[in-house]
Amino acid sequence: MSESLAHASRLVPAIVAESDRLSIEPDVDLRPEAIVVRVPYRGADSITARAAEFAAAVSVAAKELSLRADLTLIQCVDIAVAQHSEVDTRPFWTAALGYEISGEYDSIDPLRRGPQLSFQPNKRDARRRGRTHIDVSVPADQAEARVAAALAAGGRLADDSRAPMWWTLASPDNHGVDIAAWTDTYE
Repeated sequence: MSESLAHASRLVPAIVAESDRLSIEPDVDLRPEAIVVRVPYRGADSITARAAEFAAAVSVAAKELSLRADLTLIQCVDIAVAQHSEVDTRPFWTAALGYEISGEYDSIDPLRRGPQLSFQPNKRDARRRGRTHIDVSVPADQAEARVAAALAAGGRLADDSRAPMWWTLASPDNHGVDIAAWTDTYE
């Protein structure tokens, strides 16, 4: 969190220096309230062990600038489109959103501003639930609090058989959302 745009922008030189030193290509989102730095997934083997060293160095630089982290705000939002095996909807969604095909199952915003789309095979219709849902990934220590907040706001627990990896919730009007802990915390 920062006091102003100017305050947050003071971290940029350190980000650039560390990204050059470690050959990391981060995304940097600079706003008056905060600066968000993330190493995006760009396909197989693209997030290396150097990402942890990069994050540690940027965290030290941020602390020196009195920028404080608010871990409750960290998240990644994806849209999961379940499709029948005989229908490929990925070209439609990719074109409609101006996205690019990524790998075998995904489409992404070329500037990584919007949520990633993942296309998942679905051989049968799930009753009482749409075939598209939102995936929200948060730090593992934040996942249960996010689930509790969604339930307190009128949601319903649809499935917790994979908890604490993820919980499937339904909104009051039965739209689906999976709240997941970061997968790097599981073997």
